[in-house]
Amino acid sequence: MDDKTVKCFLSNEELEHYNIDYKDFVMRNEKAKEVMQEIIEQAEEEVGYKPPRYAFELQIMMLPDKGLLLTFSEKEPEGEQLIQCLQEMKKLLLQAKESVGLTGKEEKPENGDTKQSKKKPPVKQPDFAVFAFSSLRNVMNYASSLPANLRVESELYELDGIYYLFFRRGHAAYPRYSRACIQAMEFAGLYTAEESQTRHIKEHGTCLIAEKAVKKLRG
Repeated sequence: MDDKTVKCFLSNEELEHYNIDYKDFVMRNEKAKEVMQEIIEQAEEEVGYKPPRYAFELQIMMLPDKGLLLTFSEKEPEGEQLIQCLQEMKKLLLQAKESVGLTGKEEKPENGDTKQSKKKPPVKQPDFAVFAFSSLRNVMNYASSLPANLRVESELYELDGIYYLFFRRGHAAYPRYSRACIQAMEFAGLYTAEESQTRHIKEHGTCLIAEKAVKKLRG
């Protein structure tokens, strides 16, 4: 499509040849990673595609009775995408603490100026994520690991044997929400941090718990 985006169609015959399906790409398991790497290498050779410097975003569209349409696009390391990586989420958490003065450091005015120093612009903070769990047991284990008084909003969907936890900050303090997101990556993979990429799940999946999913799964 352009120098940062490639679309690839995998027919049902090719999916059968690779012994792979939609769920493998959603969970980003090793089999899916190998196929994606092969696609990227083929795109390099055939259309001069240059792999992204940081990371790529994968969108998956199911074509009934035909196969899958995969779209690879370069993903810049913007603030709303930091949630997708444990290391980057830790950085974001630190920035959030600095923005509200929780680091214990206080800037001193230069040249004896007693006027209040200008405040830094607020850090853009992601407040939504969808995590993909391979089993309901993993979702329950994750929910049980969270503090009982964590005031997040959550929904649970199931599609093709994968459980999708919609996780919003709600009324939780941002540092607590960030830690909960980091913790989720020990039990699941990050499906998306963009609301616009959840349509397929909502349209084709089954909503198991429409609200307070984390609280209800704690038992």
